[in-house]
Amino acid sequence: MRYLKLTISYDGTNYNGFQRQKNAIGIQQIVEDALSELMGEDIKVVASGRTDTGVHACGQVISFETRSTVPTEHITTAIRHLLPGDIVVWKAEEVGENFNARYSAVEKTYQYRIIITDISNPFKRNYAWELKKSLDIEKMQIAANNLLGTHDFTAFCNKGSKIISPERTITVAQWQITTDKELVFTITGDGFLYRMVRNIVGALVKVGNGKITPDTFLQILLTKDRQLTGMPAPACGLYLMHVRY
Repeated sequence: MRYLKLTISYDGTNYNGFQRQKNAIGIQQIVEDALSELMGEDIKVVASGRTDTGVHACGQVISFETRSTVPTEHITTAIRHLLPGDIVVWKAEEVGENFNARYSAVEKTYQYRIIITDISNPFKRNYAWELKKSLDIEKMQIAANNLLGTHDFTAFCNKGSKIISPERTITVAQWQITTDKELVFTITGDGFLYRMVRNIVGALVKVGNGKITPDTFLQILLTKDRQLTGMPAPACGLYLMHVRY
């Protein structure tokens, strides 16, 4: 038996999230079907995390076991013609039998992208949150600094996920403006609750447009009340960037 780790990128626009589903198409189904054909056996994968409908990934990681003799160094090339153009396997590695893409992960990094524009851009509307009014990025950063460290993130967790503990440790929470004037929020932590990043970004945008203050954002975190957080940011602006093991 061989144990493999693949790193993949995908555009989540046309899929109902990563997880295989009965009545919709998930990325997992497409990848497993392609791997099964390539390996000549039924392949089931484990992912580092289940991204939602419309969420993208630059560095999603999956793992699986196989008896196939397809050389590891040939997998990225051989599977290319079996996958649609919006899913790419760009790295394949042999790992030990104890490696698990989900449970072996020690840290994940997400990015969220925002564009300030009066007119919707048809080429970016599926890849960033388009807003018409400018945001106060300095106040958003002050609020985001409160996320650093270990906290109970119940206030930013949607129902629908079974968790042992709502505590997570965040090491990076940084806003920046790119050269093409996109606002990018980078957040790194030892794990994330269901829709946690999108809920955080939604609340930080409320800080940026003056609806709440950075102090109110901190109080939302401390009160652990999901009702105070408000609507999450749309899925289209979220990217899973990197998983560290």
